[in-house]
Amino acid sequence: MPQVSPRSLLFFITGILASLMLSSCSFGDSNPAETPETNVIQAAAEPEPVSVDMFGLPAADYSVVERRVRNGETLSAMLSPYGVGHQQVHAITQASSGIFNLRRINSGRDIRFYINETDGLDYLVYQPSQRDYVVFDLRDEIEIYTGEREESRVIKRIEGQIDGSLYVSLLEQGGSPALVSRLAQVFAWQIDFYRIQRGDRYALVYEELLIDDEVVGVGRIHAAWLEHRGREYHGIYFAQGENAGTYFDLEGNSLQKAFLRAPLDYTRISSRFTNRRYHPVLQRNMPHHGTDYAAPTGTPIRAVGDGVVTHSAYDRNNGNYIRIRHNSVYETGYLHMSRRANGMRAGATVRQGDIIGYVGATGLATGPHLCFRFWQNGQPVDPYRVEMPPSEPVEAAYASQFDEIKKDMIFKLFPEEQKKISKPLLLADEGNTRHPSYSLPVVLIQ
Repeated sequence: MPQVSPRSLLFFITGILASLMLSSCSFGDSNPAETPETNVIQAAAEPEPVSVDMFGLPAADYSVVERRVRNGETLSAMLSPYGVGHQQVHAITQASSGIFNLRRINSGRDIRFYINETDGLDYLVYQPSQRDYVVFDLRDEIEIYTGEREESRVIKRIEGQIDGSLYVSLLEQGGSPALVSRLAQVFAWQIDFYRIQRGDRYALVYEELLIDDEVVGVGRIHAAWLEHRGREYHGIYFAQGENAGTYFDLEGNSLQKAFLRAPLDYTRISSRFTNRRYHPVLQRNMPHHGTDYAAPTGTPIRAVGDGVVTHSAYDRNNGNYIRIRHNSVYETGYLHMSRRANGMRAGATVRQGDIIGYVGATGLATGPHLCFRFWQNGQPVDPYRVEMPPSEPVEAAYASQFDEIKKDMIFKLFPEEQKKISKPLLLADEGNTRHPSYSLPVVLIQ
């Protein structure tokens, strides 16, 4: 075998390496149009949102039957056409405990059945009111919950003159009984609404509550003006900082007094405070040191001011009654109640407006009414002849903010009159307690 020199061996190895490198480059360039394969990961498509109805249920997935509860219809009778037996009705009753009282299902109210074509009834929805609803989820483990439909609010204005009563006038102008009650609450400390007379005038700016464009109630009154017996009253709603709002006059004085003028919402006075009245039960003339309010049995009775209950009992003459001490000067009494509210016992603390009982005819009474008593320094007095002490006015820190709201509300109360006024408004803070538009005739805007 011939001997190979180291130099020849080196040239031989170098040639082989060069050949391999050229071969590699030639392979890479043989298909210049080709590109390396890449892996493309497709983004997961977002699930389409589930369409739900006004009760938060996927109605499109069901056959929905809507009707009203029939007279005398029970829950069992409602559910039996959908294969719900007595055992499941019992389970629904158990699950409803503490959430909704099934005895409060009333005839005439709306009810909806959500029927799954495969498994039968999945949901039942009962509407005790236009706003509230109760959902019975009957799938698997029974679940029951309540909810409220979404409300919208619109600002409304109403204005008129009283020819018969405030109640009738407001209803004729498109108002509601609830609006009458709200207005009575705004001026509860200034005006005896049982003495509203023909010729009195009013204007209101308030919220109307809607559900699906249907009026379901009234919200807050933002501003009110009332001319009663030749005197003008103004109420502007204003919240000082984070405090709860209340009503003020144009000078920033609070309309809220220490006591409500009446312990009931707008009703009827059947007998006033007098030293001589014929008693219909005892059939003789005697003093009647109280004010009788005729109202249906069960009408809520409210404490007219903050205080402490000193008596809460039943006796032959007064029936169910409560007496409240408000301070060292004033006390009030509430007689002939059908029942006293829960927690109303001697020593209990009450706040103005708290419900303390309900109208009835217990004791010496010929019909349902409340006899309201008012004592000043231990002596019975007529509450409608007592000058009530005022609450706190608008604080100095919020005076400018109140003035802006006040001006805006005046413009909203009297929009047509503003067009006739060329000079700036002169309000109470500028030394004038009469708005310039008051000298102009009130124009009712439809």
